Amino acid sequence: MEKKKPSRQQVYTLIVQIGRKAGDGLPENATGAALMCFASGIDEAEAVRETVAILKQADTAPLDVIGHGTLAERQAEGHEIDPEERALMQRALDENAVIVAQVTPFFGDDA
Repeated sequence: MEKKKPSRQQVYTLIVQIGRKAGDGLPENATGAALMCFASGIDEAEAVRETVAILKQADTAPLDVIGHGTLAERQAEGHEIDPEERALMQRALDENAVIVAQVTPFFGDDA
């Protein structure tokens, strides 16, 4: 029986700014959006690469990514993380996935 290696994956909180692209699903008059994502990866660079790749496949136009660290790093900085957010982070880890937790469209001069 093969022993499963402990996963080195961690979940990173990323804020991704996207521009407009046909079929992106944003409101008609939005100029872009910020997406809060939870992404698993061996390191933050891998999480960013995977997130950008998935968002491009989903017909969005990623422009910029800001990393906010792992759950432990965020807690060390004093961030309060609610149970719903923790559940989404766990899901990202369990499924080795990118979870878009929140979409904030930009309008007019927001971007």
